[in-house]
Amino acid sequence: MRVAAIIAAGGRGLRAGGGVPKQLRSIGGRTLLEHALAPFDRSGRVGEIVVVLPPELAADPPIWFQAVETPLRVVAGGGRRQDSVAAGLDAVRDTAALVLVHDAARPFCSQALIGRVIDAAAEAGAAVPAVQATDTVKQSADAGGHAVVAATLPRERIHLAQTPQGFRMEVLRAAVALGRSGVDATDEALLAERAGYAVRLVEGDPENVKITTPADLDRASGRMARTGAGSAGAVRMGIGYDLHRTVAGRPLILGGVHVPHDRGLDGHSDADAVCHALIDAVLGGAAAGDVGQHFSNRDPRWKGASSIDLLERAVAIVRERGYAVGNADVVVIAERPRIGPHAAAMRERLAQALEVAVDAVSVKAKTGEGVDAVGRGEAIAVHAVATLVSR
Repeated sequence: MRVAAIIAAGGRGLRAGGGVPKQLRSIGGRTLLEHALAPFDRSGRVGEIVVVLPPELAADPPIWFQAVETPLRVVAGGGRRQDSVAAGLDAVRDTAALVLVHDAARPFCSQALIGRVIDAAAEAGAAVPAVQATDTVKQSADAGGHAVVAATLPRERIHLAQTPQGFRMEVLRAAVALGRSGVDATDEALLAERAGYAVRLVEGDPENVKITTPADLDRASGRMARTGAGSAGAVRMGIGYDLHRTVAGRPLILGGVHVPHDRGLDGHSDADAVCHALIDAVLGGAAAGDVGQHFSNRDPRWKGASSIDLLERAVAIVRERGYAVGNADVVVIAERPRIGPHAAAMRERLAQALEVAVDAVSVKAKTGEGVDAVGRGEAIAVHAVATLVSR
């Protein structure tokens, strides 16, 4: 039976903090989306993966998608979760007989759980993993503006639903069609129920938690640190340095950001010294060479190239070697212009290229105190440090 997986990552998820969509927040050196997608990529039972992203991310998906071995497509999501899943289903090939739907906010899905859901959905038509409630469950009611207990529910009949949820193709199509007709639902299982299908409960996994708040992220990061999940080896570190002369007639590009100035940096590419230093730091941490080895100034392919693109390529190189970027720290040494007003924009652009959260990137500015070429404003120098985590 051909199985497809839809990874629902179309929401903004800003309640988790960090100023970036939740699915791009980093734990254990990898984004939530990477953790969520990985077990489906490794599963020998999933033949295709569709990732649903916000429209702006779908137009420029993370470069690490290229390392996914299972055939993968990216589509833009909609305003509601059910709209995003519907868009994902439209992209699933007609040859798929069964579809799994998984939330990108659940980074700890196991291979065993995927197998249980596939087997149950193939037999029953629809299946949902769930964990039985262990606490006493109270149903509330309003009494004069205060919540009071209206009923105590039998906890042996209360189950907390998880993902991935599995459906035979015809069941999910009927569920999605019902959602498109105007019925709102919190998940596809509810739509399947309302479409008249029985949904089988499958033993869930208490570790398969959903990340919603900053506290959830902290707990997940702590779990990674305690168990080593997502970091099979020790953290590695690389350092980088670059210096370029300033010349008239060229734009000044630093950290992927155009910085207004009457002089730019001289070089074969756009001469972005911040990116060049970070490339050396990233590559160095994985013992994968340096910027000159991979992007030689004698190679016409890199003439005028965007160095932020080269940094993304460097991240892809270390990912192929089994590493992900953990964090980066950059020091820009320039007499002028002032770097501080542009540091926030640089951090955001660099975080995108490094595939980490903005709070994992630091950009600091120093001057040359009037000493040597940098101090005279004839050059700009950059020092960078990056950590890598074994995947």
